[in-house]
Amino acid sequence: MLVINLALVSQTSQINASQLNRVAAALQKQASRDFAPIWKVHATVDAFDSLHDVPPGYWPMIVKDDIQQPGAAGVHLDHNGQPLSLIEYSNSWSLTASHEMLEMLGDPSASRLVAGQSPKSDQGVVEFLVEVADPSEAPENGYTINGLLVSDFFTPHFYDPVAAPGVRYSFTGAIDAPRKILPGGYISWHDPVSDHWFQQVWFNTPQPTFRDLGRLTARAGSLRSAIDSRTETISRIAASGPQSELFATAVTRTAAVREATAARADRWSSRIEELQTQPVVEGTWESGE
Repeated sequence: MLVINLALVSQTSQINASQLNRVAAALQKQASRDFAPIWKVHATVDAFDSLHDVPPGYWPMIVKDDIQQPGAAGVHLDHNGQPLSLIEYSNSWSLTASHEMLEMLGDPSASRLVAGQSPKSDQGVVEFLVEVADPSEAPENGYTINGLLVSDFFTPHFYDPVAAPGVRYSFTGAIDAPRKILPGGYISWHDPVSDHWFQQVWFNTPQPTFRDLGRLTARAGSLRSAIDSRTETISRIAASGPQSELFATAVTRTAAVREATAARADRWSSRIEELQTQPVVEGTWESGE
């Protein structure tokens, strides 16, 4: 079984080692407990102090105060074609990190296309760009792990031709039909007939709307980086996360988790001190050699 190794690195002074490790632990649990059984992709997530500490074979996920460009993409490819992601810091940066991790695991090449019926009534079969976290990317559709907010993601059934009873279309169940987007989300596809890229987006409007992005004539990186740069995905998630009700709930849960963790740590410390200061008989034996 091939395992993807991800390295979480902070390049902002706003994140200390404890925070970095806690988010890495939450992402590891999401990758192994939630994502792997559905997508059959296995990954490890480890925190490192700097990029110089990241061993060969890891894909880096780098948290920065500012990724410099309003339309900058999250996932890029390095000079050897390996993915790396840039995560813009915000109070809810665990949500952005989760989003980028899921997209890297769902499509490391950031250019995978899947055929399906277009949401646009005047189009036929089109090629959807696989972006597992985008249709339900709004923080309201996320969930918490260890008290930290993480992103929802769709399942392979998202591209099914028709809806069916009992089928799971996203991990949280927020998406209840194939190729459906939720408020704050979007999907992107290529129309082979016109050779144009299209999107269905639901940004601050009563209902989803369609966008014709035109023909993609040149790109420096992956398809996803070209699309995300037009949609300003990273900056939008970073800005919307701290304003959501679910983030406020996550903050409360984080405090509760810290209280429970501190109490358990105190009990461990007491037990360790007891073991070090008192004689311990691990077992009584008779006969034998």
